Amino acid sequence: MLEGRIALVTGASRGIGAATAKLLAANGAAVAVNFRENEGAARAVVEGILGAGGKAMAVRADVRDAAQVQAMVEAVGRKLGPIDVLVSNASIGFPVKPFTEFRWEEFAAKLDGELQATFHPCQAVLPGMIARRSGCIVAISSGLARRSGPGFSAHSTAKSGLDGLMRSLALELGPHGIRVNVVAPGLTDTDATAHLPEQARQMTVRTTPMGRIGEPDDVAGAVLMLASDHARFVTGAWISVSGGALMP
Repeated sequence: MLEGRIALVTGASRGIGAATAKLLAANGAAVAVNFRENEGAARAVVEGILGAGGKAMAVRADVRDAAQVQAMVEAVGRKLGPIDVLVSNASIGFPVKPFTEFRWEEFAAKLDGELQATFHPCQAVLPGMIARRSGCIVAISSGLARRSGPGFSAHSTAKSGLDGLMRSLALELGPHGIRVNVVAPGLTDTDATAHLPEQARQMTVRTTPMGRIGEPDDVAGAVLMLASDHARFVTGAWISVSGGALMP
């Protein structure tokens, strides 16, 4: 489905990012696996892709830093080629607590970091996409952007901002042949959600029509669909991957 394409997946050393990198590679893309700290995990993802006959490279960058992102995109271009698909997956950590206990500085750090993590990669890849009049951006948001939960005010606000940015880019970039879409996972079984109490997980299972929580591969499948030519007339979409727990 992606033969001959070059994809960059940010935050791809684990969880949803790793599953997405592997699935895109399995479908023919050469994949750049971005990481910030865990080089060993990123290289393990790359080795798995190479071992399966695919093409991949690991590339370090803090996606909140414009200079690091630009250097990353240039490195990918030299080794794999110009980027056709950007999957903006890197997420910024945040405290889960009541809004009344937040300090502005920590609330703002989530908002600022979340938007920078997409803003800088988009700005770095778009000149080439515009010149080629082709490209695809998929941002990983969250169902919490539309239906929040106790303690998630910072996360919900940041992801809502991300969704707004992606709608704006879909409008601006459509005339250049570039598609921009959002995938919004529900509760997904990754190490980022491993801290959740079992009671909370079971409550989600009971309220999900498909009777389970998500797996990283579920989200990766939606990204693959949007990145492929089968979705060539889909832009500005917000796709919930929640087993029916959230039906927007």
